[in-house]
Order: sequence, then structure tokens, then C-alpha cells
Amino acid sequence: MLADSELASYRAAHPLAAVIGMLRDLVGGTADDGEHLMAVSDAAGRLLWVEGHRGTRRRAEAMNFVEGAVWDEEHAGTNAPGTALALGRPVQIFSTEHFRHTVQGWTCAAAPIRDPTTGQVIGVIDVTGGDPVAHPHSLALVKAAARAAEGEFGWRRDPVSGIWMPAPPEPGRLQVLGRSDGLLRLDGREFRLNRRHAEVLFILSEHQLGVTGEQLADCLYEDFMDPAAVRVELTRLRRVVGDLVRSRPYRLTRALTADYHDVTAALRQGDTAAALAAYPGPLLPSSEAPAVVAKRRWLETQLRSAVLVSANPDVLSLWAERFGFDDLQVWERLTAMLPRGSVRRAGTAARSRELRAEYGLSIDVAFT
Repeated sequence: MLADSELASYRAAHPLAAVIGMLRDLVGGTADDGEHLMAVSDAAGRLLWVEGHRGTRRRAEAMNFVEGAVWDEEHAGTNAPGTALALGRPVQIFSTEHFRHTVQGWTCAAAPIRDPTTGQVIGVIDVTGGDPVAHPHSLALVKAAARAAEGEFGWRRDPVSGIWMPAPPEPGRLQVLGRSDGLLRLDGREFRLNRRHAEVLFILSEHQLGVTGEQLADCLYEDFMDPAAVRVELTRLRRVVGDLVRSRPYRLTRALTADYHDVTAALRQGDTAAALAAYPGPLLPSSEAPAVVAKRRWLETQLRSAVLVSANPDVLSLWAERFGFDDLQVWERLTAMLPRGSVRRAGTAARSRELRAEYGLSIDVAFT
């Protein structure tokens, strides 16, 4: 399936390339000494590395157990790499348990390697050889190597000191635009948040240094509220999101990106089209929390103002159709931008006249 430069490029870019050195240390030396092979495949069963005793490698070539070959069950029948992928767990396949007679002189043990963040299988570590591989230690070896590889994915080498250090966790993602609840994606999991919890996470994402209980209460409640009520809400929230939230002061322990921040970032860069594309609707539209209401109004004002000064009629048209159907100023601005006699101008002019009539204003003859 893969050969030469294509194989070299593919495996160099594969996540397992980051741990192949460690797998060689743990398994490769043992394979060479024991006159058997270490093989590492991707999640599709394609062998990316086949290393070990030279004579054993030559014998394995006769059954096409070589780098670039595919050894999933569909193509090769029952075998340790393919069956470990099919079952999603470590397996040991003994001689005649192999489906194909050309492989029945071999015994192999293999274990899946998973991405520790998502839990998805990204490949397999395999030991293949003769009778010595039938020992239970072979299965224990590949299981331990797979766990070690998964652990190393969570570490990165510092480019200056060369020291291996824990990699910073990927930021979570908070969605609060155009929806009455919240959606949090964290460590490959998805959490549906009720409105209050979404409000809390949004407010904390806006105050990275944290807030006191009194400040958070002011953000959440229009009238005075005992901070004890905030503590109750935070206790409930921690049951959902774990240690993402800390107290004294209340703060996030990890960075959160948010759809709200995508829109504000695009506005700061003057990219109104991108801001509008990232804006599915108002910020938690059913929320009455003072801090959320203020941010919701601010964002709507900023986005509408950017649309009105835009020189792109498509931007104005999109805003008018999605959020400004009753916004006379937007429709008149769009009408003025479109060429006279065009079908689009006729439609926008008609909507402008309708709104002027509804608002009791005189019909501007310019918009015809």
C-alpha cells in the first residue's frame, strides 16, 4: 500500500513517529536479541516499521510482512496486528490460529496504541517470531510498550534545555452564541451546560485572573444575592466539569477558547466578513445575567456598526437577512450600494419602503 518516498513521508508525519525511538528501546532490542521482529502499524493496519533480526526479516518478506504492507483482518485474515485493531485490545495469536497457511509457522502478540486525549486507536505495536514469542511475556511486553507510548504522547521535549516536560493541555472550547444553553468541549468530551453554568464559564473566561464571590454574584444577578448562592452553583458546576473551576478567587484552571472570542478577534482585525461568519446569533439570548446582557449588547452593537461601514454589499445583505430584517438603516445602506436597475436593488428598495411605512416615515424617492 505504501512504498519508498510515499512511505517515508507518511510515517514521518504520523503521530507514532514521535514514539518510535522509545518503542525501539523497549521492544526493538528484545526482538533483535530473540531473533524475532518488532512491527508498528497505523490504525488501518499498514506496517510503518518492521525491524529486528536480519534473518527473521528475510523470512518474513516471503509472506509480505514488510514495511508498507497492510495487515488488517480484511486483507490478511486473523493475525495479531489486524486482530488487535479489530478488537481494540491486546491479543496473542499462536501459529495455526492464523487464518492464512503461509503465516501459520509464526506466533505474534500485539497491542493497540491509543491517543490519550481522544481514546482513538492510532496504531499497533507487534512482536512476531517463532516459538519463543508464544510465551506470555511477549503479550505483557507489547501491552507495557503501548502504555508507555501513550504516556509519552503527553510529554514534549523543551527545545532549549532538551528536558522532557508535560505538554500543556489543549484548550477547551465554549459555545455560547445563538443558543439558550452552553456547550463545552474538553479533552475529547462534550458537556451540555444549563444556562447558569454557561453564564458562569463565560464570565470566568472573560476574567482570567479570577473574581471574588461578591463580584461573580454581581455578574450573575441583577439584585443583591448572597455569595452563598454562588458557592452552591459552583459546587454543581464542578460536578459537571471537574477541576476546570477553582475558588479563592473563582477562576478557570485551563484556557478556554469561545465562539464569542472568535467574533471579537475578527472585529479587532477589521475582518467583518469573518466576524459575521463566526456569529450564529446573540450571546445566550435568554440570559438575564447583567454581565452577559452587557456583553451581548456590546457585541451586537459592534458587529452591526462594522456591517454598516462595510463596503461589501454581501456582508450587509447577510446581516439584513439573518439579524436585521427590521433594520431600516441597514436596508437603506444596502440599497444605496447596489447598482440601479439590478434585481437585488429592487428587492432591497422594496423592503426599505415597507419599513418606512411601518415606522410612519416618508418614502424616500431615492430608493426606487
